[in-house]
Amino acid sequence: MKMRTLGNGLEVSAIGLGCMGLSFGYGAAVSRADGVAVIRAAFDQGITFFDTAEAYGQFNEELVGEALAPVRDKVVIATKFGFRKGNPANGTDSSPARIRQVVENSLRNLRSETIDLLYQHRVDPMVPMEDVAGAVRDLIAEGKVRHFGLSEAGVAAIRAAHAVQPVSALQSEYSMWWREPEDDILPTLEELGIGFVPFSPLGKGFLTGTINADTPLGEGDFRSIVPRFSAENRQANQGVVDQIGRIAAVHGATHAQIALAWVLAQKPWIVPIPGTTKQHRLAENVAAADVRLTSADLAEIAGALDGLEIRGDRYPAALATLINR
Repeated sequence: MKMRTLGNGLEVSAIGLGCMGLSFGYGAAVSRADGVAVIRAAFDQGITFFDTAEAYGQFNEELVGEALAPVRDKVVIATKFGFRKGNPANGTDSSPARIRQVVENSLRNLRSETIDLLYQHRVDPMVPMEDVAGAVRDLIAEGKVRHFGLSEAGVAAIRAAHAVQPVSALQSEYSMWWREPEDDILPTLEELGIGFVPFSPLGKGFLTGTINADTPLGEGDFRSIVPRFSAENRQANQGVVDQIGRIAAVHGATHAQIALAWVLAQKPWIVPIPGTTKQHRLAENVAAADVRLTSADLAEIAGALDGLEIRGDRYPAALATLINR
């Protein structure tokens, strides 16, 4: 797989693996054996960039640590801090003491002496960004962290953090059906030399063409409370999936591969991190790095997307306050 460079020279595979879904957000966790197998298969297929977080649970970080221990010097592992007691339901906590506690726990879980990329999971309105960035800067000086990142941060927060400790990457949602970062975020990142790591580049599965208005969402699947995933909105948003399907047919590719190829085509410093629990889906996603969309393809997609009104908020109202501060 080709490599890409995020900010401050952080080199990673063009597609990473988001590990959240192995144990968090989409129902029951996979078994330890199956989780380790998926992560190791990802490395074997060229992925060198792996994403986890304290908020996904200790088991999630431990899976990543166990799976990658034999190849630790060949991969980049990202994790995150930012929630009180590690639980998003408790609200944010990015106090410097809490950051340090999370890092020590994560290092143990990941079986590592250093965290390659440490993100603030969500901006904390109660802690000045200068204090957050300063705490991470100290951890970098101590050799416990290599690079600093933010997640779902707005322009003001990005600039404030970057002025204290250079930010290597911003992780936020971005896909064909969530293009808001194009307005202000991507220009800011380009100006400052910060890489972009889109999560949910497959629209939480919707853009793969395997979900329609009638698809049941399993117990524990957080999409069941997401307005965009109501049956009515899934039906209304089918147009974007149909457009992906038309391009996929031309290229002999799958919906998922076209959706990922589109994200990759936007900027050379963008590295999507689709997640999966299935090895055949992993192979499908990896192959997307070899799909080349022509300028005509991209123009057709842009025209189609501009003509579509995507229905439904991407988060329930109770969670909306945690994004883009």
